[in-house]
Amino acid sequence: MTAKTEDISFGYLLNDVTLLFRKHFDRRAVKFGLTRAQWRATKMLYHREGLRQTELAESLEMEPIAVGRVIDRLQAAGFVERRADPKDRRAWRLHTTEQARGVVSDMEVIARELRRDATRGIGHDELQRALAVINRIKDNLLALEQKDGDAL
Repeated sequence: MTAKTEDISFGYLLNDVTLLFRKHFDRRAVKFGLTRAQWRATKMLYHREGLRQTELAESLEMEPIAVGRVIDRLQAAGFVERRADPKDRRAWRLHTTEQARGVVSDMEVIARELRRDATRGIGHDELQRALAVINRIKDNLLALEQKDGDAL
């Protein structure tokens, strides 16, 4: 049963789509032993080798403590290694291992195929318009954050 457009809450719909996207990604990626958070961290490190944990957390828009747990699991599974920072002996730099580099292309195929399946029947122009609207909504919400921060 499909709800009428005026009965749909934008926030709930966006949340439902996000949850479904995550669920289907996790189902497809389970064979690699990586969660979505672990995959995001691995992909970021693959493209930006040598980040510090705090830099990775900022790039992923996650709390440093949560990223630390993700990195601990990735290191235990053999996907990431911590190396001492040559410029700061208190800090560690994060690097992907050969094992991680071996699954990156397969994980990207999973993500690409899921995007294709999720957008089936939606034309390129229609999708571009939808993405533009969602980006404008994101910009509006980010502006609210700035405004709220200025008010403090």
